[in-house]
Amino acid sequence: MRSNRAKVRAGVSLAATLPMLAGALALGIPAAHAADNPGRDTLAGTKPAWATAKADKGATSNAAQVSARVYLAGRDAAGLAAYAKAVSDPASAAYGKYLSAEQAQARFGATEAQVAAVKSWLASAGLKVTGVTQHYVSVTGDVAAAEKAFGTQLHNYAKGSKTYRAPQRTASVPDALNGAVLTVTGLDNAPHKASSKEQLPPPDAVFKNSGPFSSYYGSNIATTLPDAYGTKIPYAVEGYTGKQLRAAYGAGSYTGKGVRIAITDAYASPTIAYDAAAYAKSHGDATWTTGQLRQVLPKKYTKTEECGAAGWYGEETLDVEAVHAVAPAAQVTYVGASSCYDDDLLDSLSKIVDSHLADIVSNSWGDIEANQTPDLAAAYDQVFQFGAVEGIGFYFSSGDNGDEVANTGTKQVDTPANSAWVTAVGGTSLAVGKGDKYLWETGWGTEKATLSADGKSWTNFPGAFTSGAGGGTSATVAEPFYQKGVVPDTLAKANNAAGNRVVPDISAIADPNTGFKVGQTQTQADGTEAYSEYRIGGTSLAAPVIAAVQALAQEARGGKAIGFANPSIYAKYGTKAYHDVTDNPTGSGLAVARIDFVNGYDATDGLATSVRSLGKDSSLSAVKGYDDVTGVGTPANGYVESFGRH
Repeated sequence: MRSNRAKVRAGVSLAATLPMLAGALALGIPAAHAADNPGRDTLAGTKPAWATAKADKGATSNAAQVSARVYLAGRDAAGLAAYAKAVSDPASAAYGKYLSAEQAQARFGATEAQVAAVKSWLASAGLKVTGVTQHYVSVTGDVAAAEKAFGTQLHNYAKGSKTYRAPQRTASVPDALNGAVLTVTGLDNAPHKASSKEQLPPPDAVFKNSGPFSSYYGSNIATTLPDAYGTKIPYAVEGYTGKQLRAAYGAGSYTGKGVRIAITDAYASPTIAYDAAAYAKSHGDATWTTGQLRQVLPKKYTKTEECGAAGWYGEETLDVEAVHAVAPAAQVTYVGASSCYDDDLLDSLSKIVDSHLADIVSNSWGDIEANQTPDLAAAYDQVFQFGAVEGIGFYFSSGDNGDEVANTGTKQVDTPANSAWVTAVGGTSLAVGKGDKYLWETGWGTEKATLSADGKSWTNFPGAFTSGAGGGTSATVAEPFYQKGVVPDTLAKANNAAGNRVVPDISAIADPNTGFKVGQTQTQADGTEAYSEYRIGGTSLAAPVIAAVQALAQEARGGKAIGFANPSIYAKYGTKAYHDVTDNPTGSGLAVARIDFVNGYDATDGLATSVRSLGKDSSLSAVKGYDDVTGVGTPANGYVESFGRH
């Protein structure tokens, strides 16, 4: 499963609108003086692509209210990006020379004078300052005041079947601010939020797997069901456990001791402590010690109905239990957002960076790139860059809809996984055999066919695409230095001759058909609440698994932070540190059989029998070498130890 940010936004090319640092990565920095707006600096990307003349429905009422955030560029935005690159690159003399949160803020954060100047300018325009953080100044006011402050009219625009407010032209700020403003968000009021869209039914309603199952891959063959690819096929596993995943990804004796992992999602499961403890006891994982799992939560939650708060509980449960299963001694801090909106998710990430709550951050949420806007991309990237200079690495799931064509009609990647400053985690189908032996992996991509009425064949085999690891070439983010020489030009230059970011970077188990077992308190069919277990997947499983493996790697290097890991991950490309995953590891088609409850929890409404083919990820293919399903591959024996040699 994976929580997708359902922000109804249109994409604008970062490559076209945001300036580049020579030899570095994309960074949103205010442009120079606008020719048509003298005395002001434009804020690139603040006019959404959907705000076209054709869609213009006229001026927004002057009395309408606006809530916005003015993000601060800090005293040295270019220096922040350059230092973030240097400390993350094993080939740099500055590699690993991280700053504390206080040092990073003192060196790159906004000065008191900059904050005062921004507040004064906003107040002079008639806006009310409602909050100030290290990263932004939040304001409210009417449209007339916002127009005065940002040098643009606000109009209403048709977007699909709805109408939203947006700037008529790119927003700008007085050049007297001397580049103190990074960007502004909130001038358009299209939804900028996340929603919990699961591979399986939401965890506030009970879900149970029917069975029969395999206890390990191939242990229980479906002898009474039709063949697939010329042979009998196994039933899907009941759900792998930490013991099996640790063996598959070369954990060895490492446990993540002394390493801190943070997890971000929206809201917080009220039963997480009980569920995590019950699950660990049930599956032989190490008992949680006092204080090993803690939550950092907001003072109040908002938009709980709109965001479907209970739908996020299962996401936290999966993330926490998967991390502990693979890195049983790591400290886990869950940082919950007060809502599913981007602003609040950004606040959760900033909490981790500002107080350095962890060195490794797992994030199982995202949205399609077409819904990303450069203003928010710049705000996210700034947080990631501050994290990098402190030695914090961010891991984002790459998505569960393959190339997104079946989901959106357009081939595209997901965001924030498309950021050049995060590690995008793709997904695989994993076969762990008897004795916890690693057998093989394919790229995660599923086609499903159901059993015919007479039970003698699979209808329209192999069936339709249902889900798969997100991947592909970004249309907006320039190719980062660490991908050059590794990512084939056919992928890097698919959208731009100069080369763009390709997703993912690394991968792990994601296929729900070869998935992980989780335990969670759910609302049962009779309305009572009880703990139960079920198998689940998605790249929101892959992300915490990789985060946990990185904790093992950090332990292997004596506890020294790995930080932003992509330069190191790509430096190991082509070595035995990785399983090089392909879609056809055995030379023949692969599939598993599944029998599911029609109603999702018991046999009252009957059973549904299907065959799920593996390694069929939309138009994406896992091939030898780097690919846009699994990146450089998955961790193999020796991967964890390889970080100890830096």
